Amino acid sequence: MPSLWEADPAASFKRRLGKSALELDQTNDGPTCPDIWELDNGDIAIIGRDLTTNYTSRLPAGVKVGLDERLVVIPGVMLKAAKPDISDE
Repeated sequence: MPSLWEADPAASFKRRLGKSALELDQTNDGPTCPDIWELDNGDIAIIGRDLTTNYTSRLPAGVKVGLDERLVVIPGVMLKAAKPDISDE
């Protein structure tokens, strides 16, 4: 059964949500991952560590990572910093 939502690979980066990893002292060698971006179609792109293999056997009931998906982890401080940039709509 196909998914109702599909990622659009043609979408462009619109704006960073929150602060960069460098601004939050989560990296020491430049503006590298992690990061959170809003795309021009309203979707969100997350750059983080791919821990799919580490978590697959420990997912909560009813949670699955599709073959074309990855479970990524970012520092909690990054999502907290992005909260003011995320609309309630």
